Amino acid sequence: MKKYSIGIDYGSESGRVVIVNQQNGNIIGTHVVQYKDGVITDKLVNSKQKLPKSYALQNPNDYLRVLEEGIPSVLKKTKTSPSDIIGIGVAFTSSTVIPTDFKLRPLCFFNKYKDNPHSWVKLWKHLGAKEEAEIIQDVAIENFPNFLKSYGNHVSPEWLLPKCLEVLHEDSHFYNEVDLFLEAGDWIVSILTGKVTRSNCSLGFKAFWDEKKGFNKEFLKLIHPKFEDLPNTKLRGKVGKIGEVAGFLTKEMALKLNLKEGTPVGVSIIDAHASLLGIGAFKDKELTMVMGTSTCHLMLNKKRYDVNGISGVVKDAIIPGLYAYEAGQTAVGDLFGTFNKQLPSAFETEVEKRGITTFQLLEEKAKELPPGGNGLVSLDWYNGNRSILSNYNVSGLMVGLTLSTKPEEIYLSLLEASAFGAKVIIENYIESGLLVDNVFACGGLPKKNELLMQIYADVLNKDIHVSSTENASAVGAAILGAIASGKFRSINEAIENMKQPFHKTYKPSKERVVQYSKLYNIYLKLHNYFGVENIKIMEDLKKI
Repeated sequence: MKKYSIGIDYGSESGRVVIVNQQNGNIIGTHVVQYKDGVITDKLVNSKQKLPKSYALQNPNDYLRVLEEGIPSVLKKTKTSPSDIIGIGVAFTSSTVIPTDFKLRPLCFFNKYKDNPHSWVKLWKHLGAKEEAEIIQDVAIENFPNFLKSYGNHVSPEWLLPKCLEVLHEDSHFYNEVDLFLEAGDWIVSILTGKVTRSNCSLGFKAFWDEKKGFNKEFLKLIHPKFEDLPNTKLRGKVGKIGEVAGFLTKEMALKLNLKEGTPVGVSIIDAHASLLGIGAFKDKELTMVMGTSTCHLMLNKKRYDVNGISGVVKDAIIPGLYAYEAGQTAVGDLFGTFNKQLPSAFETEVEKRGITTFQLLEEKAKELPPGGNGLVSLDWYNGNRSILSNYNVSGLMVGLTLSTKPEEIYLSLLEASAFGAKVIIENYIESGLLVDNVFACGGLPKKNELLMQIYADVLNKDIHVSSTENASAVGAAILGAIASGKFRSINEAIENMKQPFHKTYKPSKERVVQYSKLYNIYLKLHNYFGVENIKIMEDLKKI
């Protein structure tokens, strides 16, 4: 009899539920739930209160809708019996922090807190904790000089501790009201099972937690006296490893989701990291680009290396026995999407006339252009720089604009900038000792954007192997659900059975490799001028 696992993948704007055959990896059903309130950047839900520009919040009720609408819908569409679902896995975009009460209820659900921005989910791209990140970084450098080597020698405002400190600094009364700060993936798993289980993946990469030492209480105390007891209070909970069972589906949730009570639920994983499982990139010396709103550049290796400017290195966080490395770009799909919304009316007219999308029209026109789009080079820092500069005060830049510059030339320059940013990250990996034999790409962008992926192949001068599925993270989550069910003896065995095939390999063009090498050298000069030598220029512009 066929048995299935459910994978739930939470992204920045929607959640995806898939049912995957544990025997062969076939995806028999998918249901996507768009977040009703999306990314909250202007005003709180049902409120006139304006938010600071650095804020990016979400409504946790949208996450519950993914469960309560998505799972019953995909079961119904596929006519799958609840008894045939024998495992559940959860992948969630990381650094997404939820403050709850002792019953795991998000505090924004209560009338007394709903007008307080700190009671809502803080998404990864919420950057209100910049000052707090600097404080934590200064404490680490001054008192624990080797501590930050595992985090690329920096602290990001995206991470959990800066966001906790932001709440304490801005509203100490509300901070005292918080019972738990949870990564959203851990919150979903805890809701499903009725008990708090935190993932070693999110703790290791985003919360300064170490498998052997746990939290460094001395470090926490130096950050703030109230932080010393965080591991026993607001950050308490059992820590589970990737590939372990977090718990079992409660009767209440089973009734809501039309599933069987007691169905095993796996420990949550960061969504980009789950993609490696879904596409089968589980060996060392393989680099995977998980490309969507932003991009994560992930590597696995048997050895531990100090890599400057990455988001972290954690053992056993994806595959047991291997060190996982994470770097990233903060604006990729976001960057292209934002530009797409700003096109002139002439584009809209042609799109309507021809019955195509603006993206299709842009790609069609951009394909006819030479590298550099007739003299343009851009920096891809439109949402700051995560790797390797770790600077959220820098901003986007485009050089070479003239009165005759066309929209498609700007679009091409943005595509190229994202590829140049990826090359900086990959070269940094290689210089630190991590060899890159194979490059894989997955996520929402690669399969849809042929021009983009050809540019990446030309810029990186490497073959790019693109996954056939846009559901790599969800499949990775389903693989963890399958492991939780006890069907497989190891993660590697589950991956071999359930991984998704590849769609296409993009090969570099010798002629364009030469042209992009010249453009990349110009990009590097701009990168170093504004990102290293004169970092105050863009920061001063923002202050003005």
